Amino acid sequence: MKNVAELFGTKYPVIQGGMANIATHQLAAAVSNAGGLGLVGAGGNDAEWVREEIRKTKALTDKPFGVNVMLMSPHSKDISDVVIEEGVKIVTTGAGNPGPYMEKWKAAGIIVIPVVPSVALAIRMQRAGADAVVVEGTEAGGHIGELTTMAIVPQTVDAVTIPVIAAGGIADKRGVLAAFALGAKGVQIGTVLLAAEETPIHENYKLKVVDARDTDTIVTGRGTGAPVRVLKNKMATEYLRLTKEGVPLEELEKLTLGSLRKAVFNGDKDNGSFMAGQIAGMVKNIRPVKQILSELFDDVNTYKESLEIL
Repeated sequence: MKNVAELFGTKYPVIQGGMANIATHQLAAAVSNAGGLGLVGAGGNDAEWVREEIRKTKALTDKPFGVNVMLMSPHSKDISDVVIEEGVKIVTTGAGNPGPYMEKWKAAGIIVIPVVPSVALAIRMQRAGADAVVVEGTEAGGHIGELTTMAIVPQTVDAVTIPVIAAGGIADKRGVLAAFALGAKGVQIGTVLLAAEETPIHENYKLKVVDARDTDTIVTGRGTGAPVRVLKNKMATEYLRLTKEGVPLEELEKLTLGSLRKAVFNGDKDNGSFMAGQIAGMVKNIRPVKQILSELFDDVNTYKESLEIL
């Protein structure tokens, strides 16, 4: 089984994460033009917003790109039709089961790649007809599971016959090599792209990632069954304090309402939800997407030989 660059028709075997409010046409096109698979992240937006983003992406690149569909969105059914109507060739999914849409997507020739947090779900997705799975470790930013990338990737590789794409904790070519050593056929990256020049987020967000240390992320929402990894700030630490005090979920939700948008669009250092993975401590500067991908993949074979792995 070869790496997934062949499946995607891209230069590099890498997917850009479908980060809500961040993975717009600007970032998707930049990643695709640089040799990766860019994604438009549907997030909680409606179907017509997704349609416009797809068309804007097409205007900026003639390279392959896809759409990430968040299945818990109330608009997911309409979006599932839009990707067909707009001729999208690759769809990744998260936060739910793509089973209800799988038949029509496959009939339209779409490559379907669910993001999964466990071996059991990867097996289910293979049975449902998925072409590959993205297996995301708890090191990742945003909504997470509990298993680490190091643990879940090889177990999933052993359990399924479709390509496994590793996500969580990958920011340089050492991470890429580690993922392939574990049996992955590609990687998905998110946090390292937060500091890309082309990423359409507030400068404060980028600088928080660049300034982050290894211990600067925390996980909120574990008590509510919806864990989210974010960079530490006033809002996140207050959320954890209130959680320990047993404050009702309704009160916690008031604290986090609109917090991602406050981070992405306003750069609100105190009240924004700055989703980022543990690997943020390795992101030291703001660079073009093309440079990020080149440094991840170019000369990997030379680097591998220098490690003198037996």
